Amino acid sequence: MKKVSILVPQSSVMQAIADPSYLFNAVNQFLTSTGRPALFSVELVGNHKDVHLAGGLFTVHVDKLISEVEHTDLVFIPALFGDMEKAVALNQDLTTWIVKQYKGGAEIASLCVGAFLLASTGLLEGKKCSTHWGFSNEFKDMFPMVELVDGAIVTEENGIYSSGGANSYWNLLLHLVEKYTDRETAILASKYFAVDIDRDSQAAFAVFKGQKEHNDEEVIIAQEFIEKNYQDKISVDSLADLVAVGRRTFERRFKKATNNTILEYVQRVKIEAAKRSFENSRKNISEVMYDVGYTDTKAFRNLFKKITGLTPVQYRNKYNKQEWMEVVA
Repeated sequence: MKKVSILVPQSSVMQAIADPSYLFNAVNQFLTSTGRPALFSVELVGNHKDVHLAGGLFTVHVDKLISEVEHTDLVFIPALFGDMEKAVALNQDLTTWIVKQYKGGAEIASLCVGAFLLASTGLLEGKKCSTHWGFSNEFKDMFPMVELVDGAIVTEENGIYSSGGANSYWNLLLHLVEKYTDRETAILASKYFAVDIDRDSQAAFAVFKGQKEHNDEEVIIAQEFIEKNYQDKISVDSLADLVAVGRRTFERRFKKATNNTILEYVQRVKIEAAKRSFENSRKNISEVMYDVGYTDTKAFRNLFKKITGLTPVQYRNKYNKQEWMEVVA
């Protein structure tokens, strides 16, 4: 029997506690219905018997205090909620227990922004990790020694797992079900919970908003210029001249402030504009491509897929409401 311990931190997301419990208990039922023994013993654990979530709207009663758990096989760290620095600080008393369990042979899995609490243990230093795309810059700032894999749905390294944002953590849950049981059971679970079992990127869901949470005024001026003039050809020299900063110094400052090179930032802004056009207009691929300043179809297609994980056609078919309405009509 594999012991599964689902942590109940303060300032955590209730669904990210309930979902792994629901899934692994359901897998036990799948197994017993085919004459096999149940495999998982699932418990909610924490530092307090009752943990109040969502401003006291919900109360979760844990099965055991962490001091009562001598050994477990798999620890889930659910998503946190609110200000990440405050949420991590509020739960620092859990980190020693997480490290102890890992050193004792347990595997550790963080769901969505639970990666912040996992990273605070030090176990991720020098290792790969994933988290919600919307928190990637904040994560990089707080944990520069961790290799954040942008857009990844699941990362796995030395018995430590992490997942992408929001519902992406279901792919990690299914990955672990497959590891502990078999592919057939994981597929059954994916069908039961209506989850695409093999999705490997959250890129298609990412929204690029620019990174302006910094104090470099010249970089902000350049960012705003790029966002207003993305359809034009924009050179590094012209941006450096715009803010009256030497090219090399400006490139260094831009990268430090935004975590993107100038070229990467221009590309992200152009592709974000293309995404919006695919979502809300009837324009074809070539029209959208020209609108955002590209003339090479192959280069545009390759860049779009690199950033979103989908081809322009796939993205339009997936997210354009008008296209969908025409199909069902």
